[in-house]
Amino acid sequence: MERISWDQYFMAQSHLLAMRSTCTRLTVGATIVRDKRIIAGGYNGSITGSTHCIDEGCYVIDNHCVRTIHAEVNALLQCAKFGVPTTGAEIYVTHFPCLQCCKAIIQSGIKVVYYAKDYKNHPYAIELFNQAGVKVEQVELKEMVIEIHSKEKQQYVGELLQLLHDSDLDKKQVAELEATGKKLFAPPNL
Repeated sequence: MERISWDQYFMAQSHLLAMRSTCTRLTVGATIVRDKRIIAGGYNGSITGSTHCIDEGCYVIDNHCVRTIHAEVNALLQCAKFGVPTTGAEIYVTHFPCLQCCKAIIQSGIKVVYYAKDYKNHPYAIELFNQAGVKVEQVELKEMVIEIHSKEKQQYVGELLQLLHDSDLDKKQVAELEATGKKLFAPPNL
């Protein structure tokens, strides 16, 4: 049996957390880890008990949703709420942290930031991470670890197959492509 790496494991946790996001603009998850143990997790969404973007839309000021607390800050606040120290910890985030999250991460004593996707990587955030001696490394989540956007992919393939059916292409070839698509999206045998 092949085990996934620690980086893939923790990044997968962040992607799972992102699935709880209530922001409609971007779903982000963050996992804080110390000594190979998860100490906190967060996703972007509204404050507890408040209106969510998925319910009433984003509250945008200067092209930024002010209703949403970012995943990294939510994870850091979870540590603060329960008295869990973050000094020397690592954080795994689905997207490169914004400038404000960068500053919060540095101030919390986190020493390594792992992120899966570039997202408006602010040059000053990169400079601040360098000044603070915070290591930043991109760790993309491997598709084989967790299926991301499965429903969207299945719908897209279905639409493509329908276009092929409606075209002048060889019907046997189209049937073979459809069979392959069905195999790819068949539920796993558990």
